[in-house]
Amino acid sequence: MIYQGKGIRVEKLPSGIARLVFDLTGSTVNKFDQATLSELRAAIKAVGSTDVTGLIFSSAKAGFIVGADIMEFTALFKAPTATLIEWLRDVNQIFNSIEDLPFPTVCAINGVALGGGFELAVSADYRVASQSAMLGFPEVKLGICPGFGGTVRLPRLIGADNANLWISSGNQMNASQALAEGAIDAIVDEDQLTAAAERMIAQCNAGKLDYQRVRRQKTSPLMLNGTELMVAFETAKALVSAKAGPHYPAPVAAVKAMQEAATTDRAGALEIEHRTFAALAMTPVAANLVQLFLNEQFLNGRARKMQAQARPIKTAAVLGAGIMGGGIAYQSALKGIPIVMKDIAQEGLDLGIREATKQLG
Repeated sequence: MIYQGKGIRVEKLPSGIARLVFDLTGSTVNKFDQATLSELRAAIKAVGSTDVTGLIFSSAKAGFIVGADIMEFTALFKAPTATLIEWLRDVNQIFNSIEDLPFPTVCAINGVALGGGFELAVSADYRVASQSAMLGFPEVKLGICPGFGGTVRLPRLIGADNANLWISSGNQMNASQALAEGAIDAIVDEDQLTAAAERMIAQCNAGKLDYQRVRRQKTSPLMLNGTELMVAFETAKALVSAKAGPHYPAPVAAVKAMQEAATTDRAGALEIEHRTFAALAMTPVAANLVQLFLNEQFLNGRARKMQAQARPIKTAAVLGAGIMGGGIAYQSALKGIPIVMKDIAQEGLDLGIREATKQLG
């Protein structure tokens, strides 16, 4: 064993390649909290001083990494701007050190790799994913932008146009789309992820894959001339601004950050991302969207606990029909639970039946 922590372990495979496994103790998912980031720093330092011929990132959970632990990092959003930027610089040294390791790296993605989880993936040289993988940067939906190098590495991997869409929309992309656009390099069955990653590293070491070229591409300015840059980003800003509206600044700010960083190297581009992230994190929009997210997480957790204690429901009833009553009736019927609607007027019952029928149709 090369390294053992509470959320990360690193082992040397018979092939001479190291495998770093995310497996957060006491959690059903992997996420980047402060402790895991600290362990990742220590693990990368440990494996970098060994004689391994490559490194594979993988997960022992049903998914890869769901992102940063937003509940833990909300306090940072209230810190002075300089403090937040300094923290971002410090954390990004971890991801830079992955990108600069003296041997090839491959990320084996099973299930979701979102936010910081996908930022880890794009800091590796190559990515292989299962068919069920879902990838993306949902940060704009919390009023912020990627902060672990996402706005820097993604456009250099998949091009400005695709990166503008991925990051400004906050949407999750499936494995097939990610492969077509260059965000991942292969799709295999989940039980073949490690073997496929080992083959990629072997090809790198045999000179069949040029992982150093990939690193140069990710750490250099975008390979577009002035006109191409202007068309890509000015068009994107106009489209994103029209869709997001005036009350959601994060999508446009993320595109502007990528545009400003397009002509700089990794170090300069990361500084631009840090400033953008810090400015967005201080806004009331981010505070409110984060609070909505935390509220939803709290309610989902309570619902799961209550569901475990619930008795089986055999029949149901809704008092008051109409459109809302019909919608409730539809949901119940869809789950196979017979339901009766009751209303003081036949018109309400008729409307409820029409609504339920429409939804079922």
